Amino acid sequence: MPHEIPAPMLAKSVPAVPEQDAVAGGLSYEPKWDGFRALVSWDGESVEIGSRGAKPLTRYFPELVEAFARLLPEPCLIDGEVVVPKGDPGAQRLDWESLSQRIHPAASRVGMLAEKTPAMFIAFDLLARSDRDLQDEPFATRRAELVDLLRSVPDPVHVTRTTLDPELARRWLAEFEGAGLDGVVAKPLAQPYAPNKRTMFKIKHARTADVVALGYRVHKSRRGVGSLLVGLYSSDGTLYPVGGVAAWSDKRRLELIDELDPLIERDAEGNAVKGEGEKSRFSAAGRDSSFVHLRPERVLEVRYDQLEGWRFRHTVQFERWRPDRDPRSCTYEQLETISAYDLGDVLD
Repeated sequence: MPHEIPAPMLAKSVPAVPEQDAVAGGLSYEPKWDGFRALVSWDGESVEIGSRGAKPLTRYFPELVEAFARLLPEPCLIDGEVVVPKGDPGAQRLDWESLSQRIHPAASRVGMLAEKTPAMFIAFDLLARSDRDLQDEPFATRRAELVDLLRSVPDPVHVTRTTLDPELARRWLAEFEGAGLDGVVAKPLAQPYAPNKRTMFKIKHARTADVVALGYRVHKSRRGVGSLLVGLYSSDGTLYPVGGVAAWSDKRRLELIDELDPLIERDAEGNAVKGEGEKSRFSAAGRDSSFVHLRPERVLEVRYDQLEGWRFRHTVQFERWRPDRDPRSCTYEQLETISAYDLGDVLD
């Protein structure tokens, strides 16, 4: 049987790359890969790929299952990230949209996407090797074992690069975003593997933007605003939805219903105009995705980490209202432009 897959070790957010002396025993720094967290168990006969949420990913990545069975030199349990690259060699970057499309119920589509958008696996920790459980070993030992295990294993399996130099890690934080990466992770060298514990540190990009409130979804309790939909204007004057702002307190959700009421678009009978929002393949079944339209007259400042195409990659965080801003000034031009960086250079 494959090694039992534990809950993954987690990271807590910190605002900047910490120095070596931030923890006893020092830190190892590595790129933060923007993909699906995956723990791979191989017993010499069968492969299992577990996700962060304890849901199996095995059936969605048959090309990786085949590669692990063919390439891994001995039974093992590896912690890493499943990613999908896009672009020609020399100009590749990670592509979240292609990765998210891989989660599909139809086996025929899974097979087609495995050929069309093949995934890679980025290994960054080793929890077991042959019959040895390494979880109680310090990370420095587990990392050395991982490098030794995968030393001669070719693409699509890669070992993430690391450094002990915080200045180089800060440079990675700035440069690697151009290849679609998510930030930097700092791992205590002397600590054992700690399932479901936030013992690592993650440093992600944080930026602000002024956006236009264009609608809201009612909270799942049916009381108050659950999330506020926001948009940005393109150069031709088109207002595009770019994401949502959530995490309001119960009190604030109710206050927002009254505050936003004067902005609601209404039909001839005075009823609120509603639209049907996008449904994610990860959304709960039966979840109401409809939203109430607002006239685009109110501006707010939000914190975001990165842009994926025309939209914010993750849910953004409310910073403050901006009554001083003209909604038409909320354009894509205000967003920071990220210089392209080849994914191949990150892998090397």
